[in-house]
Amino acid sequence: MGFLRRLFGGGGDPRADEPAAGREPEHAGDLDVDAEERARELELARFDQERTDDLVRRQQRFAALSWTPPAQGGERRADDADGEDKA
Repeated sequence: MGFLRRLFGGGGDPRADEPAAGREPEHAGDLDVDAEERARELELARFDQERTDDLVRRQQRFAALSWTPPAQGGERRADDADGEDKA
């Protein structure tokens, strides 16, 4: 905010935007909510870790690296025209 005031020529104390030493910032409630969400996410991750066994964790970890055979036959299908007009 201080940057915008200086940019647009607003007056006032440049330290007015900083919270006072004894005051809480206006968005302290948002910080508590974020901390609670992070704690909840950590708790869910730990629960999921305990719930799954080693085999499932390895399968999930390496799923993106699994080999899939190449598609056979290409894009052309039997009922497609050969490209020639047979009218």
